[in-house]
Amino acid sequence: MKETFSKRDCRRVTAGPLAIGGGAPVSVQSMTNTDPHDFAACLRQVQALAEAGCDLVRLTVPDEAAAGVFPYLRGAGLTVPLCADIHFDHKLALAAVAAGADKIRLNPGNIGGRDRVRAVAEACGERGIPIRIGVNAGSLERHLLEKHGAPTAEALCESALYHASLLEDCGFYDVVLSVKASSVPTMIAANRLLAERTSYPLHLGVTEAGDEHAGTVKSAVGIGTLLAEGIGDTVRVSLTADPVREVAAAREILDSLSLSSRPRLSIVSCPTCGRTGIDLCALSAEFRRAAEREGLLSLPLTVALMGCVVNGPGEAREADLGIAGGRGEAVLFEKGDVVAKLPEEGIVAALIDRLKALRSEHS
Repeated sequence: MKETFSKRDCRRVTAGPLAIGGGAPVSVQSMTNTDPHDFAACLRQVQALAEAGCDLVRLTVPDEAAAGVFPYLRGAGLTVPLCADIHFDHKLALAAVAAGADKIRLNPGNIGGRDRVRAVAEACGERGIPIRIGVNAGSLERHLLEKHGAPTAEALCESALYHASLLEDCGFYDVVLSVKASSVPTMIAANRLLAERTSYPLHLGVTEAGDEHAGTVKSAVGIGTLLAEGIGDTVRVSLTADPVREVAAAREILDSLSLSSRPRLSIVSCPTCGRTGIDLCALSAEFRRAAEREGLLSLPLTVALMGCVVNGPGEAREADLGIAGGRGEAVLFEKGDVVAKLPEEGIVAALIDRLKALRSEHS
């Protein structure tokens, strides 16, 4: 029986068919980094993100011409929800809404007077489109920096609640709040404050986290800590890398906490030691590549790749499929039973064949 986490109660909003908050599964987001005017390139990347398991894709809208990407993507048959990333100009938000965006990301305090905020709120309200307010430590308002002396957790929280109040004054409450920092402790503390002070759903992320290695570690610590506390309704792992890698990392974080809404192959493998008699590091990498190539990573199964007889048989028996390594060979387990002894060079092929057979049983 899997352990579960008590989730924070909050409001629910919907972006197209995607529910965020209110007990809905934690969703994964990413953002395109293609030229916003190259609609064909945007299409290819959004398709790749959706196929990788992205629940919502954000696209920057720097001018009204870029808003044309939304009907273009819908015309191409894409169904994944799309978010328009807007800064400073309320007309761009209105253009994105009219073009078919499912969600808007902006800060109401940065788009001009209250009449402009009301215009955006009314346009979104008429179409049932939520607004994500995104506050980053690197772009915090000057008066808050002077008040708090730095982009502290309290300053980030205060900024997010202020921007939300501008929409509340317009009678608009379909809001998602996001407070991000490159400092993991600050990001964690800011989200804890928001979780205490508001009932809006929260979008989690460590901003400017770094390359794939460093960014994944920072994001896992920051996002994972909060999710384990029941805080967070949608996440983005921000990496200086292909956005598809962001989705893969986010899915791994959710999987590690048994929070993923999508079935995925769970691969358990040991760190190896001096008792290991097979090249488990190479074997593990080869197995993952083969499973991805054969479209097996979406199976709701567990595969254990164990290098020796200490913990190997136990882990392999608990998995749907697993091996316990010996000297140049391994014992293959399926559903707890030993079914074969394999030479090292035949291990990956045998695992892939058995997974294909199990896939047929699940289909």
